[in-house]
Amino acid sequence: MDRTRLRATFDEVAELYDRARPGYPRAVLDDLIALAGLERRSRVVEIGPGTGQATVPLAERGLDVTAVELGESLSEVAARNLARFEHVDVVRADFESWEPPRRHFDAVVAFTAFHWLDPATRVERCARLLRGGGSLAVVKTQHVTPEGGDPFFAEVQDAYVRSGEARAAPIDPDDVPDLAPELGVGGWFEQPEVRRYVWEEEYDADSYVAVLDTYSGHRAMPPEVRGELYREVRELIGGRRIRKAYLAILHVARRRS
Repeated sequence: MDRTRLRATFDEVAELYDRARPGYPRAVLDDLIALAGLERRSRVVEIGPGTGQATVPLAERGLDVTAVELGESLSEVAARNLARFEHVDVVRADFESWEPPRRHFDAVVAFTAFHWLDPATRVERCARLLRGGGSLAVVKTQHVTPEGGDPFFAEVQDAYVRSGEARAAPIDPDDVPDLAPELGVGGWFEQPEVRRYVWEEEYDADSYVAVLDTYSGHRAMPPEVRGELYREVRELIGGRRIRKAYLAILHVARRRS
């Protein structure tokens, strides 16, 4: 399935997405604001906010956020979650064709959303929304298997193979490439600052299946295949709790004047 179809799958489960998806470590938000030189009432565009997992902490820090969300249901939930913030505007639109009434923003930010944009145009499109010296901040996330990680993720691979998926190899956090080379294409941005963060979230069988059911690859499975996979996952977890390790890579690049 192409990225246009896959990125639309999240809207099918907007309420579940809101309940199940984790937020981001406080340090990610704090470092983003510091590296981008943002202050209260700085004007920020967020690409693909989902239901506001990162938008809420940005708003709590006093930023003026325009959150551009493709999904109708996701944008409705995001608007509900952000209704208490007068300085946040949730816009239902495709970021790739969205034309804001004003430009020259202080920052464009994307949390686990940048990869859904067209690789041929995404850097330039972000640059054209920014003032000189404004910042593009991209957070890339990845499930990783650090040393001492939960053995469940090796154990569950047989279930994925039976569902027709390839066996996933362990991913060391240090082996995940950053986006610095791409952000330098076209000469729009200075060399980005890059920071890495590894953290864990705990899940029981129900909460882990819930988060799996918000992933585009799982949503794209035939329903009967997906259902059987979830049954096996629940059986393997049983009554225990598992630890899922996440990596976030923060990139902050200043636009050349």
